[in-house]
Amino acid sequence: MSALADGVDALLEASIVGSFTRLGFLTRRRLDRWSPTEGLDLRGRVIVITGATSGLGLEAATTLARTGATIEVVARDAAKAAATCARIRAASGDTHVDHTVADLGDLDAVRRAADALRARHARVDVLVHNAGALDDVRHETPQGLEQTVATHVVGPFLLTTLLLDRLLAAPRARVLWVSSGGLYSEPLDPDRLELDAAHYDGTKAYARAKRAQVTLSAMWAERLRATGVVVHAMHPGWADTPGVARSLPTFRRVVGRLLRTPAEGADTLIWLASDDGVPLAGTGQFWLDRRPRALHLTAATRRSDTPEARARLWAWVVARSGADDPSEAPITRARST
Repeated sequence: MSALADGVDALLEASIVGSFTRLGFLTRRRLDRWSPTEGLDLRGRVIVITGATSGLGLEAATTLARTGATIEVVARDAAKAAATCARIRAASGDTHVDHTVADLGDLDAVRRAADALRARHARVDVLVHNAGALDDVRHETPQGLEQTVATHVVGPFLLTTLLLDRLLAAPRARVLWVSSGGLYSEPLDPDRLELDAAHYDGTKAYARAKRAQVTLSAMWAERLRATGVVVHAMHPGWADTPGVARSLPTFRRVVGRLLRTPAEGADTLIWLASDDGVPLAGTGQFWLDRRPRALHLTAATRRSDTPEARARLWAWVVARSGADDPSEAPITRARST
């Protein structure tokens, strides 16, 4: 990357609007001379993507299917999931596309989905945590968890633990978290992740869950570093997805044509999932437009991110998920390929 590209990138990032809109995407793609993700051969690799029936997840699943990879769609609705698989097959020509039904907020459903995936695959090369939504009304899961934190944080954590041996069986495995730039507005506070009904704010709940996602991604990276399993988080910038249209109609109207397309928003995710170069050279990073980004933009959120707060977050998620704590024993690869 050139000094010019670095300077322009820094100016874009400082502006927020320039960085998160399609202006940032188009400028960085040109200056950094991105390598194309089309034409890669990923036959034999298994890629599991949650929330892949629309938006960024559908874009990523379709593009990755064109590489010949086996795609597993995890979605809440069986009929919609089946229709999505048919759509991906038609668009990509890849017949190795299947689905598993699970609401990521329902921990029993997550366990059933993990069982189904384990029965079909001896290895998982990429696990993408993309499912989620921003809701303005508080809901609870069958296990009594607040829906936003359950779907974005607890369910994905449980799914990772249940598929861990399958990830360890893949030679270039990676776990990827799709977060949001909204996390920059909230500190890390494990004691206030679940907002009660009296204080519920959907935007705040979403941002706090996204902050927890990125923190857990970094913590998973450290725990898996010795195994070679890479863990990254990314955010797509401001992309025009069905979720944004449903949850943030005023924002969508104001930003208008500056919103990224789903393909532009999903580009870094696809690159992290498919490229065997830079994405595998490190672990535990937070990405936008194929560059690692800071976890904090303000001193207030930076002060909240302490080792003690991280330890409490990990313990909280282990307890809520009912998962075996993967940090209690050394994690090693079952085999190498």
